[in-house]
Amino acid sequence: MPAEQEPPSPEVLAALVISLRGELAELARARERIAELEARLRQNPRDSSQPPLGEGLGKPAPRSLRKNTGRRPRGQDGHKGLTLAQVAGRTGRSALSRAAAAGATPGWRAGR
Repeated sequence: MPAEQEPPSPEVLAALVISLRGELAELARARERIAELEARLRQNPRDSSQPPLGEGLGKPAPRSLRKNTGRRPRGQDGHKGLTLAQVAGRTGRSALSRAAAAGATPGWRAGR
């Protein structure tokens, strides 16, 4: 304290203490509210009352309900296992699409 200022009177000090206690109580309420809001932020719809759409992009990946049998994914022993060969490009149009492109009406609709 500088030398030219007088110490505050007891009434002023009492008013400051009362004001300080009010500010401290308000600060405590604000901290409780912040803790409550942070707890709500940590929740997800699985442990809160929000609908599932409230999850947003943090949604967990779906899990299969199927149980693992331990078997390998393949055919029977001794089976050759043929598949269709992949072609380089489309070879042509089907007969139905050629007829539709020419404007022809299929036979089963001609009677109508």
